[in-house]
Amino acid sequence: MHFLSEDLERYSAAHSAPEPEHLRALAEETRTSVDMPQMLSGHLQGRFLSLMSRMLSPRLVLDIGTFTGYSALCMAEGLAPDGVLHTIDIKTPLASLVDRYVRRGGYHDRILQHLAPAAEVIPRIAGTFDLVFIDADKQNYCTYFDLVVDRVRPGGLIIADNVLWSGKVLEAADQQDGETRGLVRYARKVTDDPRVENLLLPLRDGLLVSRRK
Repeated sequence: MHFLSEDLERYSAAHSAPEPEHLRALAEETRTSVDMPQMLSGHLQGRFLSLMSRMLSPRLVLDIGTFTGYSALCMAEGLAPDGVLHTIDIKTPLASLVDRYVRRGGYHDRILQHLAPAAEVIPRIAGTFDLVFIDADKQNYCTYFDLVVDRVRPGGLIIADNVLWSGKVLEAADQQDGETRGLVRYARKVTDDPRVENLLLPLRDGLLVSRRK
């Protein structure tokens, strides 16, 4: 998922805002003690999510795919004074780790963790979303988009991760696996949807940013 050289990534990180201490510690613990640590958003992507959140000052954020909570904590940095963030995952073994760092970051009363399938949880969350981050099972990206797009305020953002999928999205259709096909469908779907305008950023493994018109 690294399309830049390590030197250019280090240069980019050196000229971006630094990670808060609790996120640096979470990233280190994820890399050393959690399976598939490459799923972590990481420094550059995390600072991008934080910046988008700070620009929106959201009252309601939805994070689909918690993993160890890094992306949720980044987006929580921009919450309005009365804002809350809902994060959803089914990886129950990581729930206590997420809770520990949510408390360490001081967001224990602002971040609500749901442990159930996202398609079941999303309809139960009341309100209008200002910011949605999709980083879960790739085959269901289109489903998640359909569940949230009409509930995102005008000017709000839907950001989907891994849309370049280490370059696999360029493979011939008959060679793509289910996850790759799901991501290709998603990119085509949102590009053709008149309710949003999009920008695909080649940041890390690709972020497709959709702004609700």
